[in-house]
Amino acid sequence: MKIDIVSKNENKVMGRVEVNFKADHDGEATPSRDAVRTALAGALGVPKERVVVDEMGSKYGLGSTDGYAKVYDDVEVAKKYEKNYILVRNGMADKKPKKVKASVVKKAKR
Repeated sequence: MKIDIVSKNENKVMGRVEVNFKADHDGEATPSRDAVRTALAGALGVPKERVVVDEMGSKYGLGSTDGYAKVYDDVEVAKKYEKNYILVRNGMADKKPKKVKASVVKKAKR
Protein backbone atom coordinates (compact mmCIF):
# COMPACT_ATOMS: atom_id res chain seq x y z
CA MET A 1 0.00 0.00 0.00
CA LYS A 2 1.23 3.47 -0.91
CA ILE A 3 -0.08 6.60 0.85
CA ASP A 4 -0.14 10.01 -0.87
CA ILE A 5 -1.00 13.18 1.04
CA VAL A 6 -3.44 15.14 -1.16
CA SER A 7 -3.81 18.17 1.14
CA LYS A 8 -2.80 19.24 4.62
CA ASN A 9 -4.38 22.06 6.66
CA GLU A 10 -3.21 23.17 10.09
CA ASN A 11 -6.00 23.87 12.59
CA LYS A 12 -4.28 25.60 15.51
CA VAL A 13 -7.54 26.20 17.41
CA MET A 14 -8.30 22.45 17.63
CA GLY A 15 -4.63 21.46 18.01
CA ARG A 16 -4.49 19.27 14.91
CA VAL A 17 -3.49 18.95 11.27
CA GLU A 18 -6.27 17.85 8.92
CA VAL A 19 -5.12 15.57 6.10
CA ASN A 20 -6.80 14.33 2.93
CA PHE A 21 -5.06 11.23 1.60
CA LYS A 22 -5.15 8.66 -1.17
CA ALA A 23 -4.06 5.06 -0.55
CA ASP A 24 -3.13 2.97 -3.59
CA HIS A 25 -3.59 -0.76 -2.95
CA ASP A 26 -3.75 -2.25 -6.43
CA GLY A 27 -4.24 -6.01 -6.30
CA GLU A 28 -4.79 -5.99 -2.54
CA ALA A 29 -7.86 -5.78 -0.31
CA THR A 30 -9.03 -2.46 1.06
CA PRO A 31 -6.57 -1.55 3.82
CA SER A 32 -7.72 -1.61 7.42
CA ARG A 33 -8.06 1.60 9.39
CA ASP A 34 -5.10 0.49 11.52
CA ALA A 35 -2.87 -0.05 8.46
CA VAL A 36 -3.79 3.40 7.14
CA ARG A 37 -3.03 4.98 10.54
CA THR A 38 0.39 3.31 10.57
CA ALA A 39 1.17 4.42 7.00
CA LEU A 40 0.03 8.01 7.66
CA ALA A 41 2.07 8.17 10.87
CA GLY A 42 5.15 7.07 8.95
CA ALA A 43 4.54 9.51 6.10
CA LEU A 44 4.00 12.45 8.48
CA GLY A 45 6.67 11.47 11.02
CA VAL A 46 4.34 11.35 14.05
CA PRO A 47 3.38 8.59 16.51
CA LYS A 48 0.49 6.39 15.37
CA GLU A 49 -1.44 7.15 18.59
CA ARG A 50 -1.98 10.76 17.47
CA VAL A 51 -3.53 9.85 14.09
CA VAL A 52 -7.33 9.53 13.85
CA VAL A 53 -8.77 8.27 10.55
CA ASP A 54 -12.17 9.90 10.22
CA GLU A 55 -13.42 8.43 6.95
CA MET A 56 -12.27 6.19 4.11
CA GLY A 57 -13.96 5.33 0.85
CA SER A 58 -12.78 2.76 -1.69
CA LYS A 59 -13.23 3.04 -5.42
CA TYR A 60 -14.75 -0.14 -6.83
CA GLY A 61 -12.34 -1.95 -9.14
CA LEU A 62 -9.63 0.73 -9.03
CA GLY A 63 -7.59 -0.34 -6.03
CA SER A 64 -7.55 3.08 -4.41
CA THR A 65 -9.06 4.54 -1.26
CA ASP A 66 -9.60 8.23 -0.53
CA GLY A 67 -9.90 9.42 3.04
CA TYR A 68 -9.73 12.12 5.67
CA ALA A 69 -7.65 11.96 8.84
CA LYS A 70 -6.65 14.23 11.71
CA VAL A 71 -3.24 14.34 13.35
CA TYR A 72 -3.50 15.77 16.85
CA ASP A 73 -0.77 17.49 18.87
CA ASP A 74 -1.56 15.21 21.81
CA VAL A 75 -3.63 12.04 22.40
CA GLU A 76 -5.62 13.73 25.18
CA VAL A 77 -6.66 16.52 22.79
CA ALA A 78 -7.93 13.88 20.37
CA LYS A 79 -10.00 12.24 23.10
CA LYS A 80 -11.41 15.63 24.06
CA TYR A 81 -12.64 16.62 20.58
CA GLU A 82 -13.44 13.33 18.81
CA LYS A 83 -16.75 11.49 19.17
CA ASN A 84 -16.55 8.18 21.00
CA TYR A 85 -17.51 6.02 18.00
CA ILE A 86 -14.62 7.49 15.96
CA LEU A 87 -12.21 6.76 18.83
CA VAL A 88 -13.58 3.20 19.06
CA ARG A 89 -13.06 2.66 15.32
CA ASN A 90 -9.45 3.81 15.69
CA GLY A 91 -8.82 1.60 18.74
CA MET A 92 -8.35 4.57 21.08
CA ALA A 93 -11.37 3.97 23.36
CA ASP A 94 -13.76 1.27 24.51
CA LYS A 95 -17.33 1.14 23.31
CA LYS A 96 -19.78 2.68 25.75
CA PRO A 97 -22.88 0.63 26.56
CA LYS A 98 -26.15 2.05 25.26
CA LYS A 99 -28.39 3.72 27.79
CA VAL A 100 -31.83 2.19 28.15
CA LYS A 101 -34.74 4.60 28.46
CA ALA A 102 -36.90 4.31 31.56
CA SER A 103 -40.03 3.82 29.44
CA VAL A 104 -38.51 0.76 27.77
CA VAL A 105 -37.65 -0.76 31.16
CA LYS A 106 -41.23 -0.20 32.41
CA LYS A 107 -42.71 -1.89 29.32
CA ALA A 108 -40.40 -4.87 29.78
CA LYS A 109 -41.60 -5.39 33.37
CA ARG A 110 -45.27 -5.62 32.37
